[in-house]
Amino acid sequence: MSDNHASVPLRELNNGAFIPSIGLGTWPLDDIQAGAAVSHGIECGYRLIDTAENYQNETGIGEGIGSLPQPVPREELFITSKFNVQWHSVTGVRDAWANACARLGVEYLDMFLIHWPNPAQGRYVQAWEGLVKLLKAGRVRAIGTSNFTPAQLQELIDATGVVPDVNQIQFSPYWINEPALEFHAQHGIVTQAWGPLGRGKHNLLEAEPVLAAASAHKVSPAQAVLRWHVERNVVPIPKSADPTRMAQNLDVFSFNLSPAEITAIDTLAGTAGAPVSPMEFGH
Repeated sequence: MSDNHASVPLRELNNGAFIPSIGLGTWPLDDIQAGAAVSHGIECGYRLIDTAENYQNETGIGEGIGSLPQPVPREELFITSKFNVQWHSVTGVRDAWANACARLGVEYLDMFLIHWPNPAQGRYVQAWEGLVKLLKAGRVRAIGTSNFTPAQLQELIDATGVVPDVNQIQFSPYWINEPALEFHAQHGIVTQAWGPLGRGKHNLLEAEPVLAAASAHKVSPAQAVLRWHVERNVVPIPKSADPTRMAQNLDVFSFNLSPAEITAIDTLAGTAGAPVSPMEFGH
């Protein structure tokens, strides 16, 4: 078992939990792939594991955690899942939580997120009220959202007085959402990045500023991009099923990018088409 997790800084969340500064993404891995990836990942030193009902791999992840040759104390892990639109009600969220815990084989979730706002249905405030109840009952350590806009986040805060711990958004050097970053910073909401490495599209890891930074620090292009996220105060959740790349992706806390390198990588913003719109897409 690696001690790499000791080198990953923790960040305190609004509601008192502590989250690792980098996590392991698991989409689009199936049960078998995700179980193997999570088992390798925990051995590499990952402690933040990110999944969702919609990924259909929670069962495999639970089995992967349960099959570790050297078990990790449950309190060391930070397991996040997300629920679909059909559960957007106070009682629905409780059912979604119970289902997720059963599939994962755990007694509580560290963090539970509304996966998409689905504004056409318009029930995300009720979903948030359900999450607040779970938090107050101690069934989760942290609650948050995924793909929410600042205006939607404000609605949740206005309705309940409870600020999300995290908003997980599509974020990478290609998609720098400054309004979201600003709103999150004002409210102490941690920004998590899904697709931080560009999801294998648009050749992000071959972009000139990324290669230049990687070369300067003798790291991989992926490490340079993940360090860029950390420097921007964002928690990246890279997906990898390859143990060597997993270990590299985790090892981004021993070097710093220069302000010039960060600015150069920033220039990639907007060069890879539009991000997914949470106003039109969701499950």
